[in-house]
Amino acid sequence: MTAEARRAVLGQNQYGKAETRVVRITRSGTTHHIKDLNVSVSLSGAMDDVHLTGSNAHVLTTDATKNTVYAFAREHGIASAEEFGIRLARHFVTSQEPIHSARIRVEEYAWERIGTPDGGEAPHSFVRAGRETRTAEVLYDGEEWEVVSGLEGLVVLNTTDSEFHGYVKDRYTTLPETRDRVLATEVNARWRYAGTDVDWDGAWARARDHLLHAFAGTYSYSLQQTLYAMGARVVERLPEVEEIRLSLPNKHHFLVDLEPFGLKNDNEVYYAADRPYGLIEATVLRDGAQPRLPVHPARP
Repeated sequence: MTAEARRAVLGQNQYGKAETRVVRITRSGTTHHIKDLNVSVSLSGAMDDVHLTGSNAHVLTTDATKNTVYAFAREHGIASAEEFGIRLARHFVTSQEPIHSARIRVEEYAWERIGTPDGGEAPHSFVRAGRETRTAEVLYDGEEWEVVSGLEGLVVLNTTDSEFHGYVKDRYTTLPETRDRVLATEVNARWRYAGTDVDWDGAWARARDHLLHAFAGTYSYSLQQTLYAMGARVVERLPEVEEIRLSLPNKHHFLVDLEPFGLKNDNEVYYAADRPYGLIEATVLRDGAQPRLPVHPARP
């Protein structure tokens, strides 16, 4: 085999920014609408030089593709995942001569409005579409029963009615205070019944409803305050429940800085950060009840 036959050649290639999380909130008075997307951009074209010689002359940075997603969400809104993908792909191919094709992959996370006790809908409180996991644990020692129900992965979000300020500040504190923020969490809850004479399906459904109604109905100054309101509503309104343990990760939504692009961001475009995250946990008991639920239960 000759040296010429062994020569390496560059084949098909592409590059881009994967999994840009963008949350677009449209505020129509007190009624809000939400679009939550995970956008991946893949570009290809006249990119031989960057691979073969290291020349970046034809390279639009992946950081710029990420920023374009955020800026387009602000300037054009998000009518649908398809429309948004079409708009992005057209922009990349028509605005950059070396880019010959663009592939935009979009995952959309659907949200449903949280219902209110009177049968209506909360205007700015949402629950992630798709069922969470229902859990149950039964302990019997031949004489006594202990039944614990629960749920995992109930994702909820308020687009307003949440503040966070007045906290301790030391030399390492960088988080700015806010009087209006997105509050989102994944509810993981376990509650212990006082006995076994219980309509299990009905009690579980009512506990879930109370958790949602408390989340939607609480003007929040901290996730700790919201957690207590959720737990208190369950033990106060369900006489069969003596204790509830809640674990609420703070699913942070940070405003995107659009000023470098000459755009204002009036609480409209956010990026959703999955880690690191604050983790808020507490037990709420009926007055006089003894705590039995473990602080760190086994997680699926």
